Amino acid sequence: MDLTTRYLGLELRNPLVAGAGPFNAELDNIKRLEDLGAGAVVLPSIFEEQIEHEQQLMEDLITVGTDSYAEALTYFPSQAAYAVDPVRYLDLIRRATAAVDIPVIGSLNGATDHGWVEYARQIEEAGADAVELNIYFIPSDLDLTGRAVEQRYIDILKTVKAAVRIPVAVKIGPYFSAIGNMARELDKAGADGLVLFNRFYQPDIDLERLALVSDLDLSRPNECRLPLLWLGVLAGRVKASLAASTGVDSAVEVVKYLLAGADVVMTTSALLREGVQHIQSLRDGLEHWLAARGIHSLAAIRGCMSHRNIPDPMAFERANYIRILQGYGRK
Repeated sequence: MDLTTRYLGLELRNPLVAGAGPFNAELDNIKRLEDLGAGAVVLPSIFEEQIEHEQQLMEDLITVGTDSYAEALTYFPSQAAYAVDPVRYLDLIRRATAAVDIPVIGSLNGATDHGWVEYARQIEEAGADAVELNIYFIPSDLDLTGRAVEQRYIDILKTVKAAVRIPVAVKIGPYFSAIGNMARELDKAGADGLVLFNRFYQPDIDLERLALVSDLDLSRPNECRLPLLWLGVLAGRVKASLAASTGVDSAVEVVKYLLAGADVVMTTSALLREGVQHIQSLRDGLEHWLAARGIHSLAAIRGCMSHRNIPDPMAFERANYIRILQGYGRK
């Protein structure tokens, strides 16, 4: 059975990608994911704040005492010229790319178009096959317009694209006023892939302590409908690869995303709940679904349920919304 697929211009043996998560920070887990059938691995995100923090630490270290010895000022380059990296992350990329044959994708999490660009170059130099920009930005400034928010995403992408030669994917959230247009603008700006969607972690309130609580709420299958909608709308209408990244708990969600038009399907929460061995269950389930229907290639099903390909594309739009509401309770 042919499960091969292309994502970001890379050849993958199947569409199952271990999304950015803490389990991917261990080389042994990356090796196991390859052995268990993962098509690619996205490393955990390195955060813009971490990079800037280490740069500041290095600046502090190299300037200590320089006021006592004037000539010492020439010993070290300035912070701007001295790119400091979280060394272990780059080392993980080097070791992982040397140890496995599947693509290893670095992940950068940030909110500005500076401070992490040089690090993107270093990710490339360390051997990563691609980089995923996980742009996590909450526009809490009430003077910030929607267009300004969109432009920030585009500026980050363009800046990183200008700095590296490896493919660049952009992971976005679902809260743009016109997601389709935003996807097209990112596509035009050079995104090699779009990952739908980033899950923003909102705070809760502890009523006993009257304090904000931040915790990790793992995704569930019922959350797949929003990315399913937009993957179906975008499939075949943008050049960028499309990755699904929410609510993938079983092969059921994998198949649905592929039918909608996803090139790859990423899972993180399920691997956190079930362990990295769950990637094999997803692959086996996908193969079983295809075999039961006499389908021998993903090309036969990918996108066949997208907006472009279904007989009634209005099922993605307002007419279906009205039909659902009017028909509720009549069965």
